[in-house]
Amino acid sequence: MYPDKYIYCLEGVKDVSVSNTSAILPSLENLALRYGITNIYKTCDSIEGLEESLSTLLYEDRNFMDYAILYLVFEGNENRIILDNYYYTLEEIAEFFEGKLTGKIIHFANTMRLDLDEEASQYFLDVTGAKAISGYAKPVPILSTILDNAYFGLYQEYDNVIDVVEILFEKHYALCTTMGFQLYY
Repeated sequence: MYPDKYIYCLEGVKDVSVSNTSAILPSLENLALRYGITNIYKTCDSIEGLEESLSTLLYEDRNFMDYAILYLVFEGNENRIILDNYYYTLEEIAEFFEGKLTGKIIHFANTMRLDLDEEASQYFLDVTGAKAISGYAKPVPILSTILDNAYFGLYQEYDNVIDVVEILFEKHYALCTTMGFQLYY
């Protein structure tokens, strides 16, 4: 058994000053109760807020090394997230966090379609230092939290992300293929 791998969840919202009801929070509570996974949830409404949230995690949180997964819940499409009515490409996001995500898994909820080619995925991984990037390529009318939780739970048991994905497909093949689960490493 490997040490716990914490999750840092960032969700894009229209306005952080307004109380938001998030569909992600019950899923994160389930992760804590069912799998014992420690997680932090934050919202942001601008690229500056995204950068500030990750900088706080990187430079002020003493447990940063324990956060193996950055769970990003942002609206978007075609490998672009929407923040403050502006589209940001994954290449732009990679440049914001150049070298700061070493060894981390970046996972996108299915609120943004992730369908990278080999060159784009390798660029993101090389620039950020991330271990892997994952998400969903197909639009479906349900939130990906069921599959996300299974993925995160398996990652607590296995250290090798390839093993995690193979087991995820074994256990949830129909859901993985319907949603277009993708892993780039």
